[in-house]
Order: sequence, then structure tokens, then C-alpha cells
Amino acid sequence: MLRTIRPRYTALAALVLAAAAVPSAAFATSPVQDPLPIGPNQSFIGLVNGVSSDAVIKMVCPSPLTVGETGHPLAGQTVEVETALTVSTVDGFTGSAATEIEAIFNAPTTSSVNPPVVFSGYFIQEPIPTTDVFPCSGPGVVSFVPLPTSPTARGYAVSVTFGNITTGS
Repeated sequence: MLRTIRPRYTALAALVLAAAAVPSAAFATSPVQDPLPIGPNQSFIGLVNGVSSDAVIKMVCPSPLTVGETGHPLAGQTVEVETALTVSTVDGFTGSAATEIEAIFNAPTTSSVNPPVVFSGYFIQEPIPTTDVFPCSGPGVVSFVPLPTSPTARGYAVSVTFGNITTGS
């Protein structure tokens, strides 16, 4: 009886070892970028909902809308910083001292101050806080600012449009 069981275990062990030898990348459906720490003298770009310009932040506001009305962003939206593929004067630059980058939401019609989202690494998507208050519609900017700053640091700005998702009256 032991002779019939051993070959089965031997075959199973060989199969497990063969599967372990195949690189895990063979099973991946898309590449995943590991976070990289933010440091001095690096070029970067900012992303809002995956784009570096003309982004839309979807807002939840009751209808009918009135001029100057504010609301909260819809859940599931993100901001992110990535290293720039090429060095350009329009890209952000961490300067000689930065180890963090903060995303500051600038909306001209809000009177409340929204806290920044702070990054210590690239390729990390952070949610746009649903507690923030923005205009229900209209233009704005998300500024990505290196911290601590230095004379050589340069921020990056993403133009955004706040767009209302009507929730009814």
C-alpha cells in the first residue's frame, strides 16, 4: 500500500515545485508599480482621477442648484503623484529639500478650508476626502506642492472642473 501512495505524493510534490518555479509575473494581468519614496531633485506630475490636466471631480449636490452652492465629492475619486517620464519646465520639481508632496484643493467659491492630502511616495492613489467641501459646479485647481520647500522647488497644478451628480430635491 505504501508503494502506491508514494508515487502519488512524489508526482504532487513535483507539480508544486514546478508551479513555484514559474515567475509570478506570468500570472499578472497588469503591471503594478511599487511606491517610490519622494526625495530631493526629482521631477513629478500630479494626477486627479488618473489625469494630469482637465480633470473632473464629481460632486454630490441636491437639486435644484443655486449659484455658489457647495457639496461633497463623490466617493471613489483619487489624487496621486508620479515621477515624470521626461524632465520639463512644466513638471513639478521637488527641489533640494522635499521629501513629501501635498495636494491642495483650490476652489474659488468655497469658504471652508480643506486639509491637504500629503504624499511621502510616488504611485500611491489617495482618496479625495468625501468630507471636503467644493463648489457643486465650476472650475478649480489641485496644486501639488513639494515640502519642505526650497528655492529650487516647483509645484504642479492640475486644472479641474467640479461636476454635479444630481441627487434629487
